[in-house]
Amino acid sequence: MTAPHGINPNVPHSARVYDYWLGGKDNFEADRQVAEQTMAAVPGVRESARNNRAFLGRAVRHLTQLGVRQFLDLGTGIPSQGNTHEVAQAEAPDARVVYVDNDPIVMTHARALLTSKPEGRTAYIEADVREPRAILEHPEVLDTLDFTQPIALMMVAILMHIPDQDDPAGLVQAFTAAVPSGSYLVLSHLTLDFVSKETADTYLTATSHQAMHRTPRTGEQIARYFDGFDLIEPGLVPAPEWRDTPLFPDDPPTWMYAGVGRKR
Repeated sequence: MTAPHGINPNVPHSARVYDYWLGGKDNFEADRQVAEQTMAAVPGVRESARNNRAFLGRAVRHLTQLGVRQFLDLGTGIPSQGNTHEVAQAEAPDARVVYVDNDPIVMTHARALLTSKPEGRTAYIEADVREPRAILEHPEVLDTLDFTQPIALMMVAILMHIPDQDDPAGLVQAFTAAVPSGSYLVLSHLTLDFVSKETADTYLTATSHQAMHRTPRTGEQIARYFDGFDLIEPGLVPAPEWRDTPLFPDDPPTWMYAGVGRKR
């Protein structure tokens, strides 16, 4: 892979590490080294990434079958198999999707690889989830999505990148306040609830690198993001268990919670 202009291939990046775990090719040697080091220290971290990706696909498919035709995907990450618009438009070709990410390399790949079906529409904007107004008022967003109709807010494995001082709950509220009743929140988040203290300490040490830093949260903390929403079955559960049997059922402990809620 050749680095696009302005991208330093010697500095690992979490989106490219995640791409490596998913089996992608949009990563550099520095990313692969961090990915392998983390895998060696943390049991099941790669499988957790893949289970999380599988949750995204199941959630989008389920919502599309319920009639949802609009998706705002926040913190897109580097395109891989089973992107939001691919899953949605396989069920409903007229589905509309806006991808948002603040990483230039993500947007470079998104524009090259995320091609919409002609009946629907796919748009991409480079923006930071910590600036909700800039996203919600972006001309491309307003031109693609109808905010008088239900929208699925995709916040899959993004809030764990937002430290407490940046008020992740306030960010969620800013986005959810902008969509009408009947909209959905699709969310997954890193947790240490299912691992021992020893394993949790190992994880925190292994991910102290800037490219891998995350903020794990408890199920109780994560559930608060769904204030004003009714969780649909099976509720807030380990990501592999959301409306399916686990993709990797014999994994070491689960690292992610996942849930989908409907706005009252």
